[in-house]
Amino acid sequence: MIKKLDHIAIAVRNIETASKFYTEHLGLSIAKIEEVPTEKVRVAFIQVGDIWIELLEPTAEDSPISKFLDKRGEGLHHLCLQTHDIQESITNLHQHGVRMLDESPRIGAKGTQVAFVHPKANAGVLTELVQYPEGESH
Repeated sequence: MIKKLDHIAIAVRNIETASKFYTEHLGLSIAKIEEVPTEKVRVAFIQVGDIWIELLEPTAEDSPISKFLDKRGEGLHHLCLQTHDIQESITNLHQHGVRMLDESPRIGAKGTQVAFVHPKANAGVLTELVQYPEGESH
């Protein structure tokens, strides 16, 4: 079961440059920057109410974010929906014939479990599902 919109992820070439819009012009602050080595990405977390904006910066040429930037340039990368039970959500989507990029959850930032829905299943929008470790939330 989906709980809420968790975050909006934006692919950027440089977190420090891109974050100035949010920090200098909107008065927001970066709560944390974390590197996710398995995804070859640095992530800056900016809270806006109970939703987060994540700025995604590649850490390697072969990073999925680097490939995205080469093809599309900076901009919206994905939407993320928080779920109570990621495996149940994946199973439900499979039962409805929804095309997935991940057949099972994998580890994401902050020790979460994540899985991605293929963009063709959602009007061209890459959609992430996330489940936080028990007792934690974003």
